[in-house]
Amino acid sequence: MAKIIIDREKCKGCLLCVSFCPKGLISVDKDLNRRGVKPVKFSPRPVLRSPQGEGGSFSKGGCLGCAMCAIICPDCCIEVYK
Repeated sequence: MAKIIIDREKCKGCLLCVSFCPKGLISVDKDLNRRGVKPVKFSPRPVLRSPQGEGGSFSKGGCLGCAMCAIICPDCCIEVYK
């Protein structure tokens, strides 16, 4: 299974990666980084969400290694490992 590593100190919290992850594996961290921003974090299990506001999981399974998060990140904070 693929995984990603996020440099939380470089992350400015734009949340583009959260929007583009097809599996919903990236979410906002509760702790602040040195910039005073809530960075994103990788969760190996899908975050429960639904595009129409209905209950249930948007998708199941682990990281695909598609690298959409790394491609869309404007500050190159994300590394993808397959």
